[in-house]
Amino acid sequence: MSNPVIADNNPMQVKVKKGEEYYFCACGRSSNQPFCDGSHEGTGIEPKAFTPGQDGELSICMCKHSSSFPFCDGTHQQFSNEKIGSEGPG
Repeated sequence: MSNPVIADNNPMQVKVKKGEEYYFCACGRSSNQPFCDGSHEGTGIEPKAFTPGQDGELSICMCKHSSSFPFCDGTHQQFSNEKIGSEGPG
């Protein structure tokens, strides 16, 4: 099993539509951030499905270490720019 890769150390603002199902990339390896593209295969990390209750813009976790996936909880503040693209602590 791998640890999640820190895709960025800032959240991403994403427009979403009410009732549409989205798959959040939890592994950090997707080239379609912040959404899953199947790059998690073999990592032991699965994407997180979510369905917004309303249209709008969400602050989505990009460090892949939030305790409230897919949403940002501020955990990214502990990661420097040098950590982007490398595995985090898990």
